[in-house]
Amino acid sequence: MPRRVITAPGHSRTRSLGWLATWWIETFTVHGPGDIVGEPTRYGDEYTGFLVDCYALDENGRRLYDSVFLSRPKGCDKSGLAARLALFEAFGPARFAGWAKGGEKYEYLGHTYVYQAGEPMGRPVTAPLVRILATEEEQTGNTYGTIHYNLTTSTAPLFELQAWGVVAGLSQVVIPGGGVIKRSTAGAKSKDGGLETFAVFDETHLYSTPQLHEMYETVVDNLGKRAMTAEPWYIETTTMFLPGEESVAEETYKYADEIGEGRAKRPRLLFDHRWGEVKDFRDEEALAEAFREAYGDAIAWNPVQGLIDKALDPRKPEERTRRMRLNTITGAKNAWIKPEFLVPRGISRLRRAAGAAWAWVRPWKGDTITLGFDGALTDDATALVAVRVKDLHVFPILIQEVPDGPEAENWEVDRVAFDAAVSRAFKRYKVVGFYADPPHWQDYVDAWAKEFGQDLTVKSSAKHAIAWWTKRDVQMAEALERFQTSILVGDVTLDDETPFGRQMMRHFTNARKWSRRGGTVIGKEGKNSPKKIDAAMAATLAFKAASDYLAKKDPKKSGSSKIPVRLR
Repeated sequence: MPRRVITAPGHSRTRSLGWLATWWIETFTVHGPGDIVGEPTRYGDEYTGFLVDCYALDENGRRLYDSVFLSRPKGCDKSGLAARLALFEAFGPARFAGWAKGGEKYEYLGHTYVYQAGEPMGRPVTAPLVRILATEEEQTGNTYGTIHYNLTTSTAPLFELQAWGVVAGLSQVVIPGGGVIKRSTAGAKSKDGGLETFAVFDETHLYSTPQLHEMYETVVDNLGKRAMTAEPWYIETTTMFLPGEESVAEETYKYADEIGEGRAKRPRLLFDHRWGEVKDFRDEEALAEAFREAYGDAIAWNPVQGLIDKALDPRKPEERTRRMRLNTITGAKNAWIKPEFLVPRGISRLRRAAGAAWAWVRPWKGDTITLGFDGALTDDATALVAVRVKDLHVFPILIQEVPDGPEAENWEVDRVAFDAAVSRAFKRYKVVGFYADPPHWQDYVDAWAKEFGQDLTVKSSAKHAIAWWTKRDVQMAEALERFQTSILVGDVTLDDETPFGRQMMRHFTNARKWSRRGGTVIGKEGKNSPKKIDAAMAATLAFKAASDYLAKKDPKKSGSSKIPVRLR
């Protein structure tokens, strides 16, 4: 199942108010406007697990997360889920009130929940301020409409709250004791000074304008004002963003990458993204399985055949179906390699398909490899990547990137660390080729050539064993084309499991094609873009060295990118 969940250290579903939250939501809420309006809420394992994750606690009963990211395809009731969370935050026992000894009871509107021994008990939020935000009024209605329905429909359990003085209007709900639920759009200044305890940002892939970014930032800042007592938090619900629009969803996804790669400090984000993978839409069986993977429990109300019919409608662009219905990252028009061609060759995908049979993919001591190196010093990234020759498995050894924000000032790549990484690679593996782009690193490249050059089977040139200038457009274009072809036809596997591996895959998807006199090369999407591509360049050099080595062993293979690999 293609699903990426990032949780905090110490996360445990046995230490969570989410079980109580699920009971409360299923007991007191119903579906809002739609095909199943008025029916009781019932969650399967997937969304139940998500709710439990949202309310995970540390050993002291404090919330582990102050932000949550839920990414699902269109039609998965994300807005409805957010609405029920908002109701629980406004009226339910949503904060920690001690550990149960067993047998304690929570009673509400004639229903009783009995705590188990060791389970966290809950209490209501004091003076809750819940804000529902979206790009426009109609969109806030997706979430607020469900809230309003639950509080104003006589057959809904929460209708009884009107007798307690709850007043549900078309734009806000007034709660006795100072609480309120408000629906809001992009007028960020009107939110300044708020004391929100919970916020819903619906469809953040649409939050791409300066005004919407300001709205988001204003409310997030407000949430910090009651951090010590109310433990405020927020949820982003979204479908996959369009790369390059710089939406809030894209920024959160980038932050998740930083967490996954170990570059974020003290993260408090729960990240949950589910998607479907398919290379060719003409393969209807694979397309159907991809939709089942993407929709999970929501496939129950999204018939597979209907999804396939929409996907194959020639009036609907395939890229949009991949984004909206498969919830997968799509590439820019000038992307070097589309993400759908990278994912099927990643280790995680192959491991899911073949299980333990793919354990051999991990590089072992003594494997024959080639190395590629590309880097800067102060304002970009530096990467050392390897290719295992016998099966063309691509794996990074070390990647460093300039950090974001104030930490970027006076930052420099750790040159000594890369020198040590090169030395370790030559000790651990049998290195038969090493191509490195010299700019900024000429002294190290010369030193590496002097120390290791005589042991290399293939050399960059007659003049230098290692230096390989990527600015030579003709040679670079040829190397890139061959590597790209080998990825597209499935000759290689790519490390997408380790932190450096995920970082490398991000560099691949960041790379853009640019035409030069010597051919098509790759570069950033713009001159000043912060999106790094150095690992893609380093991988290309390592693959070029591997191809040269195999051609030298068997000249008949020199004109083909197809190299036999182990039977799978």
